[in-house]
This record gives sequence, structure tokens and C-alpha cells, in this order.
Amino acid sequence: MDIIISNAGGVPIYDQITRQIKGLILRGELKEGEALPSMRLLARELRISVITTKRAYEELEREGFITTVPGKGCFVAPQDPALAREETLRRVEEHLTRAVEAAKVGGITLEEMTDTLNILYGDE
Repeated sequence: MDIIISNAGGVPIYDQITRQIKGLILRGELKEGEALPSMRLLARELRISVITTKRAYEELEREGFITTVPGKGCFVAPQDPALAREETLRRVEEHLTRAVEAAKVGGITLEEMTDTLNILYGDE
């Protein structure tokens, strides 16, 4: 499992871990029932505190992405496709909100934004 941590940008490390693991699950790269690395192993690999990985795993469990089996570890929880889609939609909306704000500040029209989105999406 490749997780990349950045100290730039002001996003807390536990949040970076949480987002990346959610992404792996939503894209199907981590499958239902698949074991995650132990908190200690992940902390060692990322060279961060175990407390940070614990917080990320707790957040993932609270949101229903993983389950913890005492004495065995953390595993990818069964995913409801509707909830997975909703989570993806929420993340896209966050990014688009920032893009729209930047466009308005820069004087870019809705038509230019639509054209750009169509090009980026591949529907030229």
C-alpha cells in the first residue's frame, strides 16, 4: 500500500492517510476483507507516530471504511456502492468548489469552465 505523506499544504498527516486509504478502497485497489498494515508497521514505514496512524484508522472505522478485529488487525469493511458513490461525489464537489472560486477570482466565465471541464473529462 503506497501512501505518500506531505508536510506542505497544511493537511494533517492523519487526514492524508485517511483520504488516501479511502481512495484505495473506493477505487477497488483495497478489496473487502483485505488486511491493512498494522498501526505500528504503517507508522514505521511512514516514519510517523503510532498515535497518528491510530487516529487515521479510528477515523476510517468511524466512517465505515474499515473494521477492527481484536487481536487480528484492521480490515477493509464491506462497502455500500451508494455510500461509496456519495463519498466520491462529495470529494469531487470539494475540488470543484475550489476551482469555481479560483475561476471567479480570475474572471473566467462559466462557458470557459465548462469547456475546460469537458476537455479534462475527455468529452471534447
